[in-house]
Amino acid sequence: MHIIVCLKQIIDPEIPPHIFQIDPVKRKQIRGRQALVISDFDAIALEVALQLKERTDGKVTAITIGQKEAVESLHTALAMGTDETVLISDPAFEGADSFGKAHILAAALRKLGEFDGVLCGRQAGDVELGLVGPFLAEKMGLPCVTLAANLEPRDGKMRLKRPIEGGYEILEAPLPFLATITNDESNVPRYASVRGIRAAMRRKIPVWSAADLGLDLAEVGPETARIEMEELFIPKREMRCEFIEGETGAEKGKRLALRLKELKLI
Repeated sequence: MHIIVCLKQIIDPEIPPHIFQIDPVKRKQIRGRQALVISDFDAIALEVALQLKERTDGKVTAITIGQKEAVESLHTALAMGTDETVLISDPAFEGADSFGKAHILAAALRKLGEFDGVLCGRQAGDVELGLVGPFLAEKMGLPCVTLAANLEPRDGKMRLKRPIEGGYEILEAPLPFLATITNDESNVPRYASVRGIRAAMRRKIPVWSAADLGLDLAEVGPETARIEMEELFIPKREMRCEFIEGETGAEKGKRLALRLKELKLI
């Protein structure tokens, strides 16, 4: 069984808030010297694929769209147990929106050949739109299951568990399929071993450009974007403290309610 996982490399979301910066003109986060990591839900998707590989003696391929620095995340994927990786990189891809990225990834999937399933994180850890997975399924004509946590092949189909309040929802999809993966106690990403990291660093990662994928440059890039981000900013938060006085608890409660009403908070 061959599972392909779509990864995204992002700036580590655990950086201290005081060094988090936004470029208001380009409407994106300023990297600076911050560490880059695999987006959380994509790492979970990779873990789900690796668990499936271990149960079926299958194969896992990880792909990502990014610049040359994205090889760091692909090396991490190899160290975790991924069999093959591909970096999809071209200056023309800069600024592509979710539609554009789905178009690029679809070309990569076709170049990779036969596969049984495609996994994406439920949403990226930076912009959190959650659109690329469903758009990619539409591009490829694949059945799409969203917010799945576990996979189990059965009778030539894939059975998926989706967490819901109070339990799980069981769904079934024909092969090949696409699923977006959410977190669950059963799919916490594993740590890469030191031996795995050393072996991964010796692996050469293939890089596919727009030409390699047979893409028309007029179909990718910011000029073709259909999603426009109007504004990106860090909200300003003001905090202040007021003491509500009163002789009794009932009196304090009444004055608190009146004060909240004055502030239009109730």
